[in-house]
Amino acid sequence: MCGRFVIAGSKADVLATFDIDEAPDDDIRASWNVAPTDAVSVVVERLDPDTGELTRRLETARWGLVPSWAKSPAVGSRMINARSETVLEKPSFRSAALRRRGLVPANGYYEWRKNQNGSKTPVYLHAESAQLAFAGLYEFWRDPAAPSGGDSSWLMTCTIITRPASDALGSIHDRTPVIVPPNLFGEWLDPKNASKPKIQHLLDSIPDPTLVPRVVGSRVGSVRNNGPDLIEPVEPEPGNPESMGTAASLL
Repeated sequence: MCGRFVIAGSKADVLATFDIDEAPDDDIRASWNVAPTDAVSVVVERLDPDTGELTRRLETARWGLVPSWAKSPAVGSRMINARSETVLEKPSFRSAALRRRGLVPANGYYEWRKNQNGSKTPVYLHAESAQLAFAGLYEFWRDPAAPSGGDSSWLMTCTIITRPASDALGSIHDRTPVIVPPNLFGEWLDPKNASKPKIQHLLDSIPDPTLVPRVVGSRVGSVRNNGPDLIEPVEPEPGNPESMGTAASLL
């Protein structure tokens, strides 16, 4: 995953899709060019230590995980993705992988296909109708320079887990986000599932996604550009098969 995705559904759609119990009053700000360090929505489950009840919440986090022991939040820009193969081993991710798993809602994401002539073609990947749920992790970092007490000294951050792409998507990019199907939402989010073998088995059992690729314009390459036009298909250039925008030309 190259680090750009789309979240353009309504808040009502997100609440219904993920069966949210609690959410902030603010609307979800649509973005067709979400980039690292942007604020994103994250679905989490919190366990009440007194009652044992789980509450599914919609939170806002900065994309790019900052481990609790980090000296600066700047490291988050290098941790927008975590590899499924090593997420339970890497010191930056293993604690969150056991206890702080989340889902990042998205409508689709972008990859840049490398062409034989050395150029790159932006491709938008999405499902036919369903909203996507990226497997994610979240963490809390406290600014040591901030006054003690109060929520303002805490930063919530997240990362998106990736895996090797299947044969079809691998022709576009060698990695793909881990996309959790609805029937596994509860198991993935449940903080009581804190066994390393169980989490590894869960990761391994998540099926490869079925996504539709669409060649889009180069404007998505700049974070300054944003809007629904970024996911519009582009017309193929005459005499240039590498610019073809159909699924058949990509898979």
